[in-house]
Amino acid sequence: MHRIYLFLLVFGLSQARAQELFVFSEPASNMPAKSIGLKVNSRYASLSADRMGVRLVPEVMFGLNKNWMTHVAIPFSSFYTANMRWEALRVYSKYRFLSQDGHHRHFRMAAFLEGAYSRNPYLYDEINLDGDHTGWQTGIIATQLLHRLAISSTVSMVKSYMTNNDGHAGHMEHSMLGLNYSFSAGYLLFPKQYTSYQQTNLNLYVELLGMQGLEMADYMVDLAPAVQLIFNSTTKLNLGARFQLNSNMDRIARNSVFVSLEHSLLGAW
Repeated sequence: MHRIYLFLLVFGLSQARAQELFVFSEPASNMPAKSIGLKVNSRYASLSADRMGVRLVPEVMFGLNKNWMTHVAIPFSSFYTANMRWEALRVYSKYRFLSQDGHHRHFRMAAFLEGAYSRNPYLYDEINLDGDHTGWQTGIIATQLLHRLAISSTVSMVKSYMTNNDGHAGHMEHSMLGLNYSFSAGYLLFPKQYTSYQQTNLNLYVELLGMQGLEMADYMVDLAPAVQLIFNSTTKLNLGARFQLNSNMDRIARNSVFVSLEHSLLGAW
């Protein structure tokens, strides 16, 4: 009986929203209730002609119930030092407050709150809570699923704080309060028809990611395509890249490559 229930749960999840598991942003949908997700994100960026920076972010995710989930992440990187080191702590929590479900479609909205502490010096103008800055972020997510296509948008306020005295003075000419936004689309390419939860999913994504400073006229806009493979409906492999379209910000890198691996433990408690 337990195996039948697990099959129906995972099979239903695969059919319902595989194509809204975005790589660079969160959808309004949550992970399954009473589940745990284990994830490792990695980012690779050229910092100079002879130096490549790497950021690794182990993350644990908890599906508290069908409407509430939270993440805890501990980034490590070599972006600010010659060797890999622990650099930050980040906590993210999301609450889904609207869900309108139909046949092969749904519309959902959620609110989220995120906080981060970073031990890195304040060197760059782009407000980034992935490990670069100490601060908080809060916003709203809206996601629409239409059969094989999922579209999503996020708008949020983000605030950073300078906790180190060795940052350069130039960042004071730029905003420490910003408006973040994203527009994301995901398409389920394979399988064409579900017959088993063991089928491998292939999803294609493209996301537009931007930030507008609210204190100065600083801004950035990136394009982020990605490919995602889902194995046995529980393990996800993401391959993506992020390219700067336009910006007047001092950033740690204009272009980056992302690789992440995630595994879900359904019914963990």
